[in-house]
Amino acid sequence: MEAKSDQSDYEQLREDLRKLQEDLTKLTKSVADGQKSNISHLRDEIRRESREAFDQVRQRGDEAISRARDASGKAVENVEHRIEERPFLSIVLMFLAGVLVGRFLDR
Repeated sequence: MEAKSDQSDYEQLREDLRKLQEDLTKLTKSVADGQKSNISHLRDEIRRESREAFDQVRQRGDEAISRARDASGKAVENVEHRIEERPFLSIVLMFLAGVLVGRFLDR
């Protein structure tokens, strides 16, 4: 009778171990699927954040270019206005600037 009880306990232990192995397999699969989902979510979030950062950099760059264009346009208008105010002085200054540049290049 004790042999039958030992055999029954042994079979029960084998069954419990088999169920435990199945549960561990299911748990491992569930954790792996959860990690894949988390990785996918993180990847999507990183893409979204990088797109937003790129758009912000592009917008700031466009604004800087616009400001530079405005400033250069104003500078050109200012120079043109001064040349129109004093054309003879402008010609003399350009001549002197050319002479100075020529002297620097000769050295």
